[in-house]
Amino acid sequence: MADRVLLIEDDRELGAQIVATLQRAGLGVTWWTEGRVPDPAEIDLLIVDLMLPGVYGLDILKALRARSDTPALVLSARNDTNDKIRALKLGADDYMTKPFWPEELVERVRARLRRPTLARSDVIEVGDLRIGVAERQAWVADRAIELTRAEFDLLAALARRPGAAVTRAALVDAALDAERDGAERTLDVHVSRLRKKLGDAGLIQTVWGVGYRLATSAPA
Repeated sequence: MADRVLLIEDDRELGAQIVATLQRAGLGVTWWTEGRVPDPAEIDLLIVDLMLPGVYGLDILKALRARSDTPALVLSARNDTNDKIRALKLGADDYMTKPFWPEELVERVRARLRRPTLARSDVIEVGDLRIGVAERQAWVADRAIELTRAEFDLLAALARRPGAAVTRAALVDAALDAERDGAERTLDVHVSRLRKKLGDAGLIQTVWGVGYRLATSAPA
């Protein structure tokens, strides 16, 4: 069975060329011209443009990474370094700028497909803190904690790197919707509320000038 590639590209001429190129390489290709969040169970690799009608490419990537480690390659005319960094921080495995050589795209896709996808643990445990990623539920010492979407994503981002300082920018990218939640200016508000819900203000530590760190010791 051919590997299943989902292409999300609104340029119809370019999209048709990419589909033909990938099919000649023996890949099974589905093509969408509008931005939507795919079901990761139905694809082996995602190629996504950034500027799309419907859901923006980076939002698609963010939603995919919240559920899956399916390889994702960004294909965009935007060659600004900040765009590339943001895409990679959100979990893109690769970033190609347009124009590009079709042969290079095929080989980059093949390289990603050859790499085994690491199984993502559905449960993160740090001391007495336990996070069920799939069910989006957190517990402290077996006490269930009710969290908002942003609070849960913020906690999960910190818990994936326990003891390490996570930058404010990385936390905003991982947990906040710039339009709905604001950006860095609201990060402190979310952290404050999260600390209260966890019942231990010391569990999430401020790293001045950098961001926040999840303490590796169990909450009191």
